[in-house]
Amino acid sequence: MSAPDTRFSVGDQTAIVTGASSGIGEAIAEQFARDGANVVVCSREQGNVDPVAEGLADTAGGALAVECDVTDPAAVEALVEATVAEFGGVDCLVNNAGASFMAGFEDISENGWKTIVDINLHGTYHCTQAAGEALADGGGTVVNLASVAGQQGAPYMSHYGAAKAGVINLTSTLAYEWADEGVRVNCIAPGFVATPGVEAQMGVTAEDVDREEVDRQMGTSEEIADITRFLASPASSYIVGETVTARGVPDIAETPD
Repeated sequence: MSAPDTRFSVGDQTAIVTGASSGIGEAIAEQFARDGANVVVCSREQGNVDPVAEGLADTAGGALAVECDVTDPAAVEALVEATVAEFGGVDCLVNNAGASFMAGFEDISENGWKTIVDINLHGTYHCTQAAGEALADGGGTVVNLASVAGQQGAPYMSHYGAAKAGVINLTSTLAYEWADEGVRVNCIAPGFVATPGVEAQMGVTAEDVDREEVDRQMGTSEEIADITRFLASPASSYIVGETVTARGVPDIAETPD
């Protein structure tokens, strides 16, 4: 019998997943843990991320919960240091932490604009820069979470769309700069995903989504986790600097207006 194909596995890796207390981040952490990876999960409140790490303990190679505000450079440095101290290095960084609120452009205060950009764009900058040296030591990967809002805009989410557009551009630029360090940087741009936030806003839960159905425009957190795992695995070795759009059936006009 031939040996199992491990190209799609992240089981020998140590991964940091930001914004992992629920939704997509939690699903990514669970996916990596089931593969046997060491998983470091973080969010702004220790009490929100401790249960996630406890749930991963039986499946992960190791699980660590760290309180970290990605907008705080000192906290981010401490996150990376804790990861290296516990597991000896960093193989994958998943920049998932994000936030948004809906408002017309004229109603977004300067503080509101800065807050959303700070979490979504500066948070990605802080974490990636802090983990850069550790990632380069072993030829690691960075997977950024953006949004279709960063590709084509979204009404009443101009601040969020602008920040995610920055993440997409950062992905391609950094992928070029870090390629000679052996670090691959890629990005995922999800459309509507049945996360707790979407459930609160739209009333749609993951149980309402049939993963086998092709004709749909709502995905699950697990489907985004599947893509993340692929981008972190050796199977995606020739994918560098790309943004994978995961939004279901495309919006195509059948006839001209």
